[in-house]
Amino acid sequence: MENPVVWFEILGKDGEALKKFYGDVFDWKIKSDNPMNYGMVNAEGKDNIGGGIGTSDDHKPMATFYIAVKDIKEHLKIVTANGGKVIVPFTEIPDMVKFAIFADPEGNKIGLVE
Repeated sequence: MENPVVWFEILGKDGEALKKFYGDVFDWKIKSDNPMNYGMVNAEGKDNIGGGIGTSDDHKPMATFYIAVKDIKEHLKIVTANGGKVIVPFTEIPDMVKFAIFADPEGNKIGLVE
């Protein structure tokens, strides 16, 4: 598959409680030793993907998966041409990630990463 799912994210009003829940339920190893206190879930094993757990900006629940693409800005053009809507435009967190989030025609929020 040329554009695989490479990351997941689970956010809500209480990121610490979510990290504890998913860590306890699935025995996930979650590290939050970063300035954003963002819980990084380790991708142990060859068929697993990593993910993140934390507090959402608006304190509302959100679960998203991220698809790897070569050019986020070009893919957002394709998304909008096909009836999708850009929710978070191309964003770069230096030394960490380049991403965007769009809504499909049904309103599902999907992430893109380069």
